[in-house]
Amino acid sequence: MTQKLDKYLVINIILLGIVSSLFIHSTVNNFPPPGTSPTHGIKQVIFYIVGFVVLIVMTNIDLNIWIKTRWFLYGILLLSLIVLWAAPASMTENPSSLIPEINGAVSWYQLPMFSFQPSETIKFALLLIFAVEIDRHNRKHTIRTLKTDVWMLTKLMIILAPVAFFVYKQPDTGMVVLYLAMLAPMIYLSGIQRKILLVFAAIPTAIIGFIVGAYFFFQDFYQEKLLGALSPHQISRINGWLHPFEFLDSSYQTRLGLTAIGSAQFEGKGYMGNNVYVPEKHTDFIFASIAEEVGFIGGALVIVLLFSLIYRIILITMQSETRFGAMIGAGIAGVLSVQIFQNIGMTMGLLPVTGLTLPFLSYGGSSLISNIMLIALVCLIKQSYDGYFFKSDKKD
Repeated sequence: MTQKLDKYLVINIILLGIVSSLFIHSTVNNFPPPGTSPTHGIKQVIFYIVGFVVLIVMTNIDLNIWIKTRWFLYGILLLSLIVLWAAPASMTENPSSLIPEINGAVSWYQLPMFSFQPSETIKFALLLIFAVEIDRHNRKHTIRTLKTDVWMLTKLMIILAPVAFFVYKQPDTGMVVLYLAMLAPMIYLSGIQRKILLVFAAIPTAIIGFIVGAYFFFQDFYQEKLLGALSPHQISRINGWLHPFEFLDSSYQTRLGLTAIGSAQFEGKGYMGNNVYVPEKHTDFIFASIAEEVGFIGGALVIVLLFSLIYRIILITMQSETRFGAMIGAGIAGVLSVQIFQNIGMTMGLLPVTGLTLPFLSYGGSSLISNIMLIALVCLIKQSYDGYFFKSDKKD
């Protein structure tokens, strides 16, 4: 059963699992954040064991079967997002209820043994749907025109829109960004006309330029119109990022993360040597714990390990010689790269705090297993090199 796995991906994930479990154990035992227990490191090992069982089971099921179930998975997970959005305040305000509010967001189902976050798992269904729709569109419209390309983008946005809406309402802006990070490279590889890509690149560039210009030259407009359009928690995070020493409450977590990383210097304080308290240090800010104990050297090695995983994903999907396989790999590489960049960037104060976990390292089962499901797709793409679904010639 395990011969269908890619050994390099497995070795990489095992190494990340060892790092994750060791540093979660160190964090919750040496300087425990509130709400944690000394068993969190052991629980992470259990999550990894469950994850590998999921990986083995998924890779022994034909890729076509997963493709056929994509809309069913999408529908069930979208329904679960709607239920989270519609949950009454009397339920969310109760910490022990099925749908509690955690850190200001209603994003989880709290089950007896674990918490389930549908916004994480739906990435798997979205990835399959996007890849299939793009491939089928290209096969139907062999002659590319502006009209057909715009229609393809419209279909993809219609698929993404309800998911993005209900996830944003949780609120979880970071997860919406991840969906776009997954879709963007898939659109790029779809063969879409370059002038459309230029328009799509110009729009966010112009928006960012406008916001930066307003921040530096039109502060009143920036404060009243731009920031005023955001929710209070989003304003707090942006102010804490841009003005960490003026908005001390908003930047509290970021400043402590910087203190933990900076105090480690080059070689770190040694394993179990963390002594800087950081909220959510075992989850969103796990990199602060790692860097504090093993310093710049260890932190750099962990980053290398993460991106070696992405490099292997890209290699496997490039060798598939099908546009379908390439889009799957591009989507997975895109979402993991942005998540790693965002998480480490916010830990060091380079980006605003979004609540995104560090893939394969942060504590938690939903994020870990959803990412392992994506790795299973990569292994399935590798198995299909001989081609039995969406096979295309080399001219494609």
